[in-house]
Amino acid sequence: MEFALNDEQQMIVKSTRDFVINELYPHEEEVERTGVLRDDLYHELKAKAIDAGLYAANMPAEVGGAGLDTVSWALYEKELGRANYALHWSCVGRPSNILLACEGEQRERYLIPTVSGKRTECLAMTEPGAGSDLRGMKTSAVADGGDFLINGTKHFISHADHSDYVILFAATAEETTAQGKRKKMTAFLVDRGTPGFEIRPGYRNVSHRGYTNSILEFNNCRVPKSAILGELHRGFDVANTWLGATRLQVAATCLGRAERALELATQWAVDRVQFGQQIGKFQGVSFKLADMAVELRAAEMLVMYAAWKNDQQIATDSDMAMAKLKATEMLAMVADEALQIHGGMGLMSDLPLERIWRDARIERIWDGTSEVQRHIISRAMLRPLGG
Repeated sequence: MEFALNDEQQMIVKSTRDFVINELYPHEEEVERTGVLRDDLYHELKAKAIDAGLYAANMPAEVGGAGLDTVSWALYEKELGRANYALHWSCVGRPSNILLACEGEQRERYLIPTVSGKRTECLAMTEPGAGSDLRGMKTSAVADGGDFLINGTKHFISHADHSDYVILFAATAEETTAQGKRKKMTAFLVDRGTPGFEIRPGYRNVSHRGYTNSILEFNNCRVPKSAILGELHRGFDVANTWLGATRLQVAATCLGRAERALELATQWAVDRVQFGQQIGKFQGVSFKLADMAVELRAAEMLVMYAAWKNDQQIATDSDMAMAKLKATEMLAMVADEALQIHGGMGLMSDLPLERIWRDARIERIWDGTSEVQRHIISRAMLRPLGG
């Protein structure tokens, strides 16, 4: 593994960070204060991201994306992660890699226009009664002639109110296994405005202001067989093929926020004087900085190692789980310690620390909780030994 960045990677880091600092940072205060990402601002920044070549950088070149290797993509995600989530995620779109399962007419209707920024998608898995337990989902899609009738509710669906269509996962059959009956799942592409499909406002939450969540209701929503993404009853295959990438994405963005928090804390330790000297000279502060730096670098190594293994096509679910687990828990620690070093000032909205601290909490929950990641890791350790 080569640890030094090549010329192209250095350019990616610089151009992405410049965009974040010059185009996104100036709007953070407004989004945090109002809790809203204005439509005109969204379209303005989205257009700038497209012009800068930063839009859909996670997608292959053959479908119109930047075609970055995984390590370069992780570096790009790290830089974007420094900014307010609504700004970097909504305006610098990275379409779900699940869309690469599109075939035939689906590519022209969904994949290609989404990569170009003409359409926007959202991903609907989570339900009120089924979070991490996907097989416990109650949303169903029942065959009716050449169509399917979808019924059920999804919630915590990110940016659904700004999306043109949803990648929906629904139960389509049931099978008997040694562990009992288990549902088979299928992925569908459902356009906004389809009769029987309603998007309602979601919940107010402490993390990621301006980045909305919605409740999706399906009431005898009829979709054609051509709406199936992948194969019938093989939705788990579609999800498992691409979910590792989303976990790596979460991990990489956490690195960026942690790095920003550490930079702020280090500068404060130099600038803040108490009892006649810089507070960074006190062991109580200096040791915190050292621990923060060690945890950040350790998380960064795990993330980049998983990215490198993915490029070599040898990455496992456990690699992705380790990266997400370490990076998300590291961010919580670094954000909390950075705030502690700042004292009362750290809680004030004048600095981005209180936002980083709040936003860090959700990272250990979505895209697989820390407990789910630990289950994936331990299962990979025990199964080869018959455990």
